Amino acid sequence: MICILLVAGHGTVLETHIKNDDTGLYSHLNGVPKALLPGIGGKKILDFWWETVNMRQLFTEVYLVTNADKYKHFERWATANDFPVENLINDGSTTLVDRLGAVADLELAIRSRKLQDDVMVIAGDMLCADHNFDIGQVIRFFRSKPGELIIYYEMEESEKSSSRGIVEVCPDSHRITRFLEKPQEGLTSSRLERLINENLLEVFGMKLPTGFHLIGQVGLSDYTKWLTRFATKQEDKSARPITFRSYARVGLMGNPSDGFNGKTIAMSISNFWAEVTLVKSQTLVLLPHPLNDPTEFGSLQDLFSISRKEGYLGGLRLLQATCKKFYQFCSKQGIALTKQNFTLKYDTNIPRQVGLAGSSAIVSATLKCLMKFYNLIDDDLPKPVRANFILSVESEELFITAGLQDRVVQVYEGLIYMDFSKKLMEEQGYGNYISMDMCGLPPFWLAYLSDPSDSGRIHSNIRQRWLNGEPLVVEAMETFAQLTDEARVALTDRDWKRLAQLMDQNFELRRSVYSDECLGPGNLKMVELAKQFGSAVKLPGSGGAVVGLCLDLTKLVEMRQAFQEAGCVFCVITPYNPSACTVSSPL
Repeated sequence: MICILLVAGHGTVLETHIKNDDTGLYSHLNGVPKALLPGIGGKKILDFWWETVNMRQLFTEVYLVTNADKYKHFERWATANDFPVENLINDGSTTLVDRLGAVADLELAIRSRKLQDDVMVIAGDMLCADHNFDIGQVIRFFRSKPGELIIYYEMEESEKSSSRGIVEVCPDSHRITRFLEKPQEGLTSSRLERLINENLLEVFGMKLPTGFHLIGQVGLSDYTKWLTRFATKQEDKSARPITFRSYARVGLMGNPSDGFNGKTIAMSISNFWAEVTLVKSQTLVLLPHPLNDPTEFGSLQDLFSISRKEGYLGGLRLLQATCKKFYQFCSKQGIALTKQNFTLKYDTNIPRQVGLAGSSAIVSATLKCLMKFYNLIDDDLPKPVRANFILSVESEELFITAGLQDRVVQVYEGLIYMDFSKKLMEEQGYGNYISMDMCGLPPFWLAYLSDPSDSGRIHSNIRQRWLNGEPLVVEAMETFAQLTDEARVALTDRDWKRLAQLMDQNFELRRSVYSDECLGPGNLKMVELAKQFGSAVKLPGSGGAVVGLCLDLTKLVEMRQAFQEAGCVFCVITPYNPSACTVSSPL
């Protein structure tokens, strides 16, 4: 592949402003072409591009097309920066009036050097917030498409489209559907579009999650403003850690394992959370958690005890799998990531193996950090797709048995009604997810085993029986969905007595399908204990914990003591509400 840097523009407006500036601050820049103006940190703009493309394993040759007026400037730059002077191409223009234009300059380079290979074209007078984006990722995306490739970015609200070439991109195929040449009041087709149409070329777009500027006829104020803003962005990103939390969830209604095209209602709770912090660094580092990822033990007995209770794998694998899947996703979706490193660390207080979505919380919080660090927005990774992404990290990368419910709640946050009907999942790839009002919720409580078994075993062979069409299982899943719809009405109507009845029905239905042996004595013990105090109760996840609704607040304290005496951990739930409404706790 060949790289061609275009720097033949005539920045007459910027040159005039520098020449006429009476502060004296920019007199040393008089006559300097735009591409050789100081960029971020004092380095010339072209220096950034030369560092980026000067990689022999990617490009066999790099050419630079300039004009006759500024040729000497670039010749001097080339000799000082180990750029082959013989690869400078002079297009002969000396003024804005007789300029050839970008397309003609490109054709000149291809024709004069008889180039036959694929070509990457870069505007060398482009001031980019992150010059070190991954060129290799761009080339790989280009190789995967049956046509040409253009890099674009999402314009900020303050930018005027009249100063930019505009493209329209199909979000599904990534095909460029239209080119507009710096549209003024009307929409004007560009010369590039005519060239592509004449040659019957198919063009795709890859998004750069950062802006680029200093193209076309810009003035001194534009240059200084963008330079300051980009420098500030880099300083902020270097100095400020990025931290996000994702919360545990409890399933209030439906079958917790949601791979049966059913319906569920779940709620995020602020009692338990996973927190991930990302800091920019020289190399990419994943820090093990001192408690969850132990590598040193006091003795063989210590190793045995910790491994028995915590398992063999902590959260480090979740960080690594999320990063790997994130890069893969962005490459496939045509998002060019900046080439910068970071250090990731995590913390969590979500108890393990009790079905409160601890693993997906770590993945969810990590994804939030990565999106912020690389400037991805909701349009790049919409919430329904984000939930699918988190599930794929666990199921495809780490082979964890999981469904969508946990990931949906941790992405949307709050109290969420979810419909995973087969038709919806097949037609759009995800279900319908609806946020519900959380104000004035009744007193839910949570209890879990202090020494739980593996919660994943509770799924048993139910899925295979469902796939086989066993009437008992199929009817039960349909009933779970009906109970969920009724619970949605009860929550909307604030009918807490009816909601408590539905929660009890939900558990009894699950018990009839899964069997007591599958549910396990620990879960059944907690359910029976709650019933002694007249509380509604059900399993909030795959096992190891129970969630309840006690409408008689006078019994909460006594019930807490009973659970604690039975060796369980008990707490009153504090719902996590992402909206402004304050959710109070009864205790």
